[in-house]
Formats: sequence, C-alpha cells, structure tokens
Amino acid sequence: MLLRLDIQRQQYFAQYWNAHSDYSKLNFAHKVFEEKPDKETENVVDAETIMLPETQVVGSFICSCGIWKQKLLLPHTWYPHARQKNRNVFLHVGPTNSGKTYYALKQLESSSSGVYCGPLRLLAWEVAKRLNKSNVPCDLITGQEREEVEGARHKSVTVEMADVASDYDCAIIDEIQMIGCRSRGFAFTRALLGLAANELHLCGDAAAVPLVEEILKVTGDAIKVQYYERLSPLVPLKVPLGSFSNIRIGDCVVTFSRTEIYRMKKQIEAGGKHRCSVVYGSLPAGRYKSNFSVGEATCLDADDLPLLHSSLDSPSPVLERADLFPNFNLLYMYSHLHPKHGLHDILEHFLDNAKLSEHYFIANCEEMLKVATLIDTLPLSLHDKYLFCISPVDMDDDISSQGLTQFATNYSKNGLVRLREIFTPGTLKVPKSHTALQELESIHKVLDLYVWLSYRLEESFPDRELASSQKAICSMLIEEFLERLRWQRPRTKRLTHNSKLISLISRETTAYLALLVKCL
Repeated sequence: MLLRLDIQRQQYFAQYWNAHSDYSKLNFAHKVFEEKPDKETENVVDAETIMLPETQVVGSFICSCGIWKQKLLLPHTWYPHARQKNRNVFLHVGPTNSGKTYYALKQLESSSSGVYCGPLRLLAWEVAKRLNKSNVPCDLITGQEREEVEGARHKSVTVEMADVASDYDCAIIDEIQMIGCRSRGFAFTRALLGLAANELHLCGDAAAVPLVEEILKVTGDAIKVQYYERLSPLVPLKVPLGSFSNIRIGDCVVTFSRTEIYRMKKQIEAGGKHRCSVVYGSLPAGRYKSNFSVGEATCLDADDLPLLHSSLDSPSPVLERADLFPNFNLLYMYSHLHPKHGLHDILEHFLDNAKLSEHYFIANCEEMLKVATLIDTLPLSLHDKYLFCISPVDMDDDISSQGLTQFATNYSKNGLVRLREIFTPGTLKVPKSHTALQELESIHKVLDLYVWLSYRLEESFPDRELASSQKAICSMLIEEFLERLRWQRPRTKRLTHNSKLISLISRETTAYLALLVKCL
C-alpha cells in the first residue's frame, strides 16, 4: 500500500497533489511512478499497488498523510497559481464615502486587465457600467447574469464568481471586512488568497487591517495600507424625528420586519406629502443613486438617540478571524475516508473534525446541511450534490425549497430539467395581497435558482431565456403592486388624478406581458 512509500516520495506526492486543482481526474500512482523514478525505492511498492483503483489509491494516501488536515491548516496552499505571483497588495481603508474605492477603481481603469469583486449585484453592475462608459470594455458576471462585451479584458463580478484560475494585472475586492461574515465571508477569503493579480486592491473598514496583514504574512505579498477620511459629513442629530410628519425628501426609514416596512410606508404616505419606496431582501434588485452631499442620522424616538450616537462614535471591533470553507476538491478528498456516507454525513464529519489555524473559522453550513438532507437519497454524484448545496436557495421559503427539490429530482432521473415541468408561463398576475406578493417573490427565487443552475449545468437546464423572461415579468408585477400601494390613500379619502396613473401602468404592464407570452 502507499503507506509503505518512503518519506522522499511521499513529499513529492504531496507537492504534486497540491499543484493540481482537480484531484478526481488524476491517476496519482501513475504520475508519481512515471514522472519521478527513483531507483533506490522502485521495489518498495509492488505492481498491485500501482494498479489499485483510483479511489483506493486516493483513500490510502489520505489515510497515510492526512493531507486534508494539512491543507485546512494552510489555506493559502489551496491556490498555487496565486502563490506563483509576487502580488502587491494595497489596503484602502476608511468610512463610507471616503473615496477609498474610487482610487482603486482608477487603478483598475488604467490596468491592462482586471477584475472588480463586489458584495452586491448592484455594485458589480455599477462598476461594469462605469468602466464601459470610460471606454474600458468590461464583462458583468454574477451568479445569475452574464453580460459579455466584445474584446473585454476586465470583469465586474460578485465576489462568489471571482475567477482564481486567471491572471490579472489588477484586482479589487470591495468591502473586505466581510471576510468576517459567517454566511458569505468564505467567498471574500477565497478571493483574498486566490486572486492571481499583480496588484490586489482591498477596500473596506479599518477593522480588517490587522487580520488581513496576519493572513498575508505567509503568502509573501507586499502590503501597503492607505487611510482615507470621509468626504462628506455624516451628522448624528441631537433631536429625534418625533413624527413621520417631519419626514423630508430623501429620508430613509430603517425597520426590522416586512410587516413594519409596509406599516410605516402607509403611515408616511397617509400624510399626503411624500411617496415612499420600499426595499427588503426578498425584492428583486432595482436601481440606486444618491444626490445628497450631507447625510444625517436620527431616530424616531428620543430614547434611542444615545445608542445611535455611541454607535457612530465607536470604531468597528477589530476582526480576529476570517470565514473559511473548503472547496469541493478538499471535500472530495475527505469523502474517501467515508465512501459509504452521503453528503450530509460527510459534511457533518468534516465540520466536527476540521481544525483550522487561529486566523480562521469554518463557515456557517446550516443551509448546505438542510439541502443535503433533501437530496442525499437521490442518485447524484458528490459533485452534483455539492453544486445543489451551494446554490442560492432559501430553505426557509417553502416554494423555493420545493423548487430546488424538484430540480434535483428531475436532474437525477433524466439529466434534463425543463422549466415548463414545474412552472406554467403566462399564469403570473399582479398580487392583490401581501400573501400573494410573498408567493410571487418566492416564484422569483425559484426562477433565479433555475438561471443560476443553467450557468453551471448548461445542457441540463436549457431554458435560461424563458426563466429570465419570467423573472422580468415577476419584477414588473411586484413593482406594479408596490406602485399601487404607493398611491393608495386612506379609505376616507378619494383617489383623484392618481387613479389614471394606476390604470396607465396596468395597461403598459398588460401590453408587455402579452408581448412576452407571444414570444414563449
């Protein structure tokens, strides 16, 4: 068995292993014995060992060397391509609206090739728009969108889509302090360690500086920190808002539940002075821009003002650890220790036995475990199960989780998932209640999930255009529902000319829907 290999050959084996990213396709024994002959030890292992099935070879080597544990302790070794670069890392740190990202983007514009990695689709869209407007062709890539520009050598992506296999002249990671986030931080850590760029610009809060410096001590990167001050003031007011009658144009009211959002919207609009938009996580992405040079912050109630002032005066707590989650290849290695277990049990065992360095913590895998429970009994490969587990599904949403289950089931049976099998185009309507609105938002999530899967299993999910068009319809219907709420008055008052606007919007929407249905 491979346990009998000498130390020199084991070390070579480990180096070869670390240098390749797709372990499942390597014939390890063949590579070791063909590429690195060693006359002194050629008789240590007999022919039967070399002819072992690949899974046994891999499993034996893991047992003997514990490589998965070694690699967990040294996550920078997961990205050998980046380690071959002499990266110059620039930390641009400061508060919101301090110009830190602006300076990084100017470097990106002047680079021969580059990538911007942001936390939000909207930010990725804004940067792509800016670069293209500056005559720097730039692709937009998110989990659910691809807008490719001819001749582009620049990309603007959501951080989860960062390509760590490509070379860049310049790369930006925005909001780098999110490496400490328990749900998404691992994507920022992956980009930090894995982007192979001559210049790597990190933009964010000063709280991330000590941790980033510690993490990069082992990479050999040169690091420079640049601090920025806020360009326009944020003033904490000394008096509370007191009443919604004191709301002014451009104000943003923050609350903590969907019910409260709609209650406050109605309360604000009941005064007759303002229209009020709503924003919350389940709504499809919209557009944003600010025209206000000075920001003010206050509370509705005076009792909350001391907390607001103390929060603004206090610096962010220094980050101590970065979020980390192993890529599929590392999980694949570990799975050979438990060849008869499903993905759920493999994940649980992995999490229970994982030991990290002091600068990292394991990501929150609750959502992945929930998905694994649903699909583990399906006849899918480990890779396919992993793919469904990292998909953007809301497991707390019944319609969304049912959509994922149906997609995975159909894929396991036929290798092909047609959208019409679970969704009938042309049946969407403007919601008439908040319950119906939630259902429409859930349908939007399912369509979003289909598009996401179509970019990763293109031949098996061929209805991307149909799903995208139905997503657009969902967004329009949701916007119309919110528009109707916007113009809604208390029942004691009668609608005036605004009712004409409602009917006009309805006609436009109806015409658009009719056109799309004809194209289906």
